[in-house]
Formats: sequence, structure tokens, C-alpha cells
Amino acid sequence: MKIDKRVQKCFALHREWDKFNIEFTISDKKIITLTGTVDVWQELVDIGHIVAKVKGVKNLVNNITAKDTVIVKKDYTNEILETKKSGKTESCDVVIIGAGVSGCAIARELSKYDIDIKVIEKNSDISDETSKANNGNIHPGFLATPGTLKAKLNLRGNYLYTKLSNQLDFDLKRPGSLIVYYDEKNHKKFSFLKLMKRTGLGYFYKPIRQMMKVPGLKWLTGEEVHELEPNIKGKPLGGLWMTTMGIVEPFQVCYALSENAIDNGVEFKMNTRVLDIEVDNSEVTKVITNNEVISCKTVINAAGVYADDIAEMVNDKFYTIHARRGAIAILDKNRKGFIRRPSGSVTNKKSNSNSKGGGASVTPEGNLLWGPTAVEISDKEDKAVYQTDLEFILSLGSGVTDEVKANEIITIFSGLRAADYKEDFIIEASKKVKGFIHVSGIQSPGLASAPAIAERVEKIYLKHNRGTKTKSDYTSVRTNTPKFRDYSHKEQDKLIEQNPKYGRIICRCESITEGEIIDACNAAIPATSVDAVKRRSRAGMGRCQGGFCGPKVLEIISRELNIPMTEVTLKGGDSKILTKDSRG
Repeated sequence: MKIDKRVQKCFALHREWDKFNIEFTISDKKIITLTGTVDVWQELVDIGHIVAKVKGVKNLVNNITAKDTVIVKKDYTNEILETKKSGKTESCDVVIIGAGVSGCAIARELSKYDIDIKVIEKNSDISDETSKANNGNIHPGFLATPGTLKAKLNLRGNYLYTKLSNQLDFDLKRPGSLIVYYDEKNHKKFSFLKLMKRTGLGYFYKPIRQMMKVPGLKWLTGEEVHELEPNIKGKPLGGLWMTTMGIVEPFQVCYALSENAIDNGVEFKMNTRVLDIEVDNSEVTKVITNNEVISCKTVINAAGVYADDIAEMVNDKFYTIHARRGAIAILDKNRKGFIRRPSGSVTNKKSNSNSKGGGASVTPEGNLLWGPTAVEISDKEDKAVYQTDLEFILSLGSGVTDEVKANEIITIFSGLRAADYKEDFIIEASKKVKGFIHVSGIQSPGLASAPAIAERVEKIYLKHNRGTKTKSDYTSVRTNTPKFRDYSHKEQDKLIEQNPKYGRIICRCESITEGEIIDACNAAIPATSVDAVKRRSRAGMGRCQGGFCGPKVLEIISRELNIPMTEVTLKGGDSKILTKDSRG
């Protein structure tokens, strides 16, 4: 059956759509484009997902509008003219758009070659969007959809992380993750999985084929679950321990990747927004930003939730990114060790098929994390947290333990997943524009897959740029500077003797010194905001969330960057903390 017949059949099965007058077109590349008007945003998203699942559809552009939503497309015409008029120009071989974990990993991977690379980021810091706002899980690949690019790169990425952490000296722990169950129905399901894994028969059954590929699976009895996690609630009948699950600090990974890339000659340009991309004779020629015009031969689109907008600039938008917001709560360190690994419980309730579910997790520092949520939103800048998010997060946590209470949460934040309607990664060279590479739809397990994503982009780049030579002085190793609190007393005394500022504690919750904050402000990618200092040093990450140390951090940033305190921001842009000097 042809795709158009299948899509027509899909519409016939959903007569409730008739009132919306939804129309579709199909390109010769098997791309569906939807148009029409629905009442609410969720209807738009649901229709997109259903049609995208039709057999044979490569991807979907969702141009349906919702009556409850107004999306104003930004017009950069005047800014483009201003940039061109300024006469500021630069040139390079490769421009990578986006300094999240994908962009940073790609930059590091390509930095081994004798090419000039620039990474441009619209925010004031790296890892300032999706990459910073996740639970840091290096997923084992158990829940990835079989046959997808996600599934393939998740497994490969998880495997690569051990080598990567050794090379770049960032924290990686592998406590594994735990799924527990309490009822006979799920006991039968997990027993079936165990049989399929033990006999190898599961490799012939597509719905569980991906699960069978995951190494290190251990089926536990209820007693063994409690030995592993003594504080798990109730009396579970059993559980599945996925021993290859890892945990990292996402920013630490991004920073390590970017610092190593910089050591190998890559330039990172913050506060640089892409306004347009010029194409001549179906080839990328220039990237126009708010700061300058950059001539280049290759553009790698790793722009997260804005990847479809970037693709549209070169007339190669064959997918739509719809933002899915996820909120996560961080608990006080006084619960350190209460739950030792990412854990969750399974029920017989219907779950969100486009999310891995969430539950309890833990950071390398020991903080417990509850979440995340999964809410479809229309605004790609909406990172608000609502009461309903908190309630859902607490319900996820209560599926693991009843002992942790809401008043132990020290902060709650949200980030946006960059989902397309196929719910898969899009990593390929443009078939319309030479020199343009899509790295889009990168949502969870994007962090876990990042090293493998970079490998794949490297292969694509080399395929289209044959003869590219490697650098003779490339280094794959980077050494991290330990936190002052982790040194021995003898080492601390030596540091203080060399620089007395290491002897002044600024953040009491995390024992962070003035010397460390100064180091953050003068790093390879300097911290220019209070949040940037927090991510690099942990100053402000404790129980008081900067209530005590915040003013002192602000003062140090002002001094180190030689700017007035009224110019210091919380997170870049217009987020100034002080409006005026009351003594002036």
C-alpha cells in the first residue's frame, strides 16, 4: 500500500479530526506536511504523533495551528542588515551551531583534524539549555525503541563514556539503575524477559530486541532488591538491575569536552545568535549572526529546540521540533546515600510512551533527584515550573520511597526536550544543501548518546570532505582541577600559601573558596554570570541556594570581569540582579 493510502486510512480511523479540516501533503522524500487548525496545542501534538507513525513516513512537518496558542515568528531582517553593514567578518571551515552536549562533543571529535572550527551559542554559556537541565543519567539503552537511531547510539554512547571520562577527567559513576515491581502481573512480565534473555529468543522478538542487546542485566528477588537499596518502599516481588547505567554532572561533561576542544584549536563564541544562513548554488557559504558574518564550508546544526528553525534557513526543514518540558527537583545532601542509584517502580497504569518515565535519581555529588515530568508546550522558551509539576514529581518519588518529604527539596528546575514527531534522532547530511549537517531531535538519551553522535557526525563530515588530514599535535587528554575541599589538609595549606584566596570560604554549604570562584571567572570559557559560576564551582548549589554566598559571588564576578555590580547577571542576557547602586 502506498503511503498516501496509509495516511488516508489513518485519517479515516480518526473521524474526530474531521471538524478541524486537517490536510496533508506527501513529498517524494516521504515527508508529510500537515496544515489546519485545532482547538488546543495538545491536539496538534497528538495528531502529529499519530500520523508520523504511519508506516513508510520518514518524518513530519507540523504546520497545524492551535486556537489557544499564538506563535510569533521572529523577523531578523533589520538585524541581518545591521550585521552586514557593520563589516565585521570572520571565516572558518566548520561552524557548529549550539554548545550543548552534542555540539561540544562534535567540536571535540572534529578538533583532531586540521580544520578551523567555530562553535556559536546564543546564550552566555555552554550547556545552557537542554544539556544542563537533565538528571545526568547515562542510560543503558534498555528502554530505547528497537530499530531506531536512538537505540543504536544509546548503546554505543554508554560504552564510550568510560574511555571518555578517563581521557577528560570528569566524574562518571556506574551504580546501575533499578526497576522494581510489586504485583504478580509485572512479576510474570519480568520473568518472561529473563527467559528471553537467557535463551536468546528475545533477539527474534522485535518489541524486546533492544532490551536483549543491553549488557549487564541482573534479575533480582525482592530480598536482593532490599540488599541493594535498603530504603526502597514496601515489599517488592523483584526487580531488574541494569548495571551499565552511569551518572554524570551534565555541565561537567560539556565543559570537559569544550575545554579539550579549545586545547585543540576550536573557538567558542558565546552570545552569538544565528540570524540567517546564506546558500549559493546549493552550497553553504555564510552564517550571519548578531555579531558578524562568518564564511564557512560546513554548518552543523546542533541547535536543540531551534534546530528546525535553523534548517528552515537553508530551505531544508523536513521535520518539526516540538518542545517537551521536564521538571526535576533536587533534594538536600542530608539524604546522601538514602537512594544509591537511579530507581523507579513499574505499575499497570498507562504511561507516556514518549518518555522513559522518571523516578528517583542521584548525582555524583550525592544529591537525590526526583523527576522528570513530560509536558508538551508551544513556547520554546517556557521553562516555568508549576504546582502540577511538583505534585507529579512527588508522585514519582513516592513510587520509590515514602520517607522523603516535599520540604527536603532545595530547588526545582525545568528544561526542554527537542523532540521531533518520529521521536528519533536526526543525524544526516542535507540532501538539498551541500555542507549542511542535521543533528536534530536530540532528546533523552541524548546525553548518554553524545560520544556516539559525535562519531557519527565525524563520519558524515569525512565522507563529504575526503582528504581531511589529522593534526600532528592533537591531544585527547584533559586534566581537571580538583575542588579545594577534596585536597588533603597538607595540599590545602600549600595552596593557601601560594594564594591566600583559597583560604577564604565563600559558599559554606559546599565549602567553595574565593580562589575557585576566581578560577571560574578566568577559565577557558569564563563564567560571566552567577549561574555560570555555580555550574563550574558549585558555589550556590547547597541548601541555601546562594542565599548566603550570592552577594559575595556577585561582587567577585564584578571585580574579575571589571564591570559594575549592576551589570552582573544571573544567567546572561537581561537577567541583571541589581537595578541600581543605592549609594550612588
